[in-house]
Amino acid sequence: MYPAVLIVDDETTIIESLEGILSDDGFEVMHAYNGYEALQKIEADSPDIVLLDIWMPGMDGIETLKEIKKSFPSLPVVMITGHGTIESAVDATKSGAYDFLEKPLSIDKVMVTINNALNFRKLEEENIYLRKKSIEKNSITGTSPAVQKLYSEVMAASPSDASILITGENGTGKEMVARTIHQFSTRPEGPFIAINCAAIPEENIDSELFGHEKGAFEKATSKNKGKFELASGGTLFLDEIGDMNINTQAKILRALESKTFQRIGGGRTLHMDVRLITSTNKDLEAEIEKGTFREDLFFRLNVIPIHVPPLRERKEDIPLLVDTFLDNLALQNTGSRKSISKEAVDLLARHPWQGNVRELKNLLERLFIMVKDKTIHVKDIPHPYTPQVPGETTSERRWLFSIDNLEEARKNFEKEYILRKLEQSQGDIQIAAKKIGTSARFIKKRMG
Repeated sequence: MYPAVLIVDDETTIIESLEGILSDDGFEVMHAYNGYEALQKIEADSPDIVLLDIWMPGMDGIETLKEIKKSFPSLPVVMITGHGTIESAVDATKSGAYDFLEKPLSIDKVMVTINNALNFRKLEEENIYLRKKSIEKNSITGTSPAVQKLYSEVMAASPSDASILITGENGTGKEMVARTIHQFSTRPEGPFIAINCAAIPEENIDSELFGHEKGAFEKATSKNKGKFELASGGTLFLDEIGDMNINTQAKILRALESKTFQRIGGGRTLHMDVRLITSTNKDLEAEIEKGTFREDLFFRLNVIPIHVPPLRERKEDIPLLVDTFLDNLALQNTGSRKSISKEAVDLLARHPWQGNVRELKNLLERLFIMVKDKTIHVKDIPHPYTPQVPGETTSERRWLFSIDNLEEARKNFEKEYILRKLEQSQGDIQIAAKKIGTSARFIKKRMG
């Protein structure tokens, strides 16, 4: 299907000339002699691009452009004039024109501009699609009253640039909430940079946040941009802010107050352009009482508080979460989707889920890998999620002993062992790696 071009000009010779050239190049061409006719053609025939003359009787090109952009904001419009001025070009660009061409028209320039505009529109449509998929991927799954309240708070807070403090237990999905806020903010095209304050050694945190110049300290062999700089124009998410040391808290407070910062070892003042979102599983007001968290920083961060409910307060969402995780696991593993019996789902809904959504997700990944049947049954769900008869061998161990190949059994045992340690660590790879005595990279590789 060839792209359709609408030519809007009151000069018949211009229309005929452009129609002949564009038709020869495979474009579907239509025309209109004034703005009113153009709007009717766009409504009826949905062209892919409009070539619009500025100087026309009645409704001129700028007025027509504004009307087009009201009803068809993604439709690219290229303005054409024989009386080009800087003022008219600026006015057209401000009103949403993609580009500006002057008469007499250069055919090569016309063709390049049309193709560039069509490619730009295609990229915009792809970006909209990818953003929609990203929103779907990062949105919190659930229809419970607790989740609906959370949705409403997120939607209200997102368009603002005010700082947000997200509270909630480990595994509730605080980062997912932060990513959703970013997607619905006024800066969704900007970067989303996340940093776990609890996972970075105290001596490295300032460099991670603010960056450093070459030679600023012994290991600074090159210049390094910090997260505040990398997140410019977007969102910086400081996860587990309650674990940050008091000295770094003071530096962040100064940066927030002045909207500026400096790299370690540098003298240049850099402007800070980030939307700051923080999260914690701690009671920061209690930490303030203990003297481990600055009260003035708390007030700076807690402009908009959002609390993410634990899974035990939204158990009616568990069936939907189970379905969502099984769908995702099937896609990730390019295998057939496993189903789960109603009795098994009911059993999962009765569990207290101290590790919250992360714990549920890890268990379903484990069952997806270890259960060889197409359906997960109650008998497949291990202790402590189901009562166990004394002396009974668990279903996954029975399955493990049925493997004849030693190497395959070893690999499956290793994966099962890692999954159990992740469960015990509430899904935190860094903590699990420390318990096992290995690296987070090793765990990701084995689980991949």
